[in-house]
Amino acid sequence: MKLIAKNKKAFFDYEIIDTLEAGAVLVGSEVKSIREGRISLKESFIEIKGGETFLLNCHISPYEAANIFNHEPLREKKLLLHRREIKRWMGKVKEKGLTMVPTKVLINEAGKVKFEIALVKGKRTHQKRETIRERDRDREMLRELKDLKK
Repeated sequence: MKLIAKNKKAFFDYEIIDTLEAGAVLVGSEVKSIREGRISLKESFIEIKGGETFLLNCHISPYEAANIFNHEPLREKKLLLHRREIKRWMGKVKEKGLTMVPTKVLINEAGKVKFEIALVKGKRTHQKRETIRERDRDREMLRELKDLKK
């Protein structure tokens, strides 16, 4: 699996509870653009409509060579999941007030684009501050270890 994009904002803003890998219904120009790494997951989220999952607000830049056959950058994309997975997550989203967001875009060995989606719970402001403190502590420890090795 080759990592194309990662939603860093999701890891900071949300507490990840569960993850799944899902395929997507994409147009050829979208796949080529994704292979070039021209995708942004920053403000994207997943919605369940009529028993199907859709990826919304995911920006895939137009592919230069596709000219008139290009895609819309913010088109909603259908995610391919098993019905039982959709039902299980739909129940959790309704019951506990959780959200679904994409966390990573991957390309597998067969050349298929896969999205790693996560069931998440929003972090409070104090939890975000604590995350920043932990990250700073880890950086400081790594710096000290580098200094000790020298």
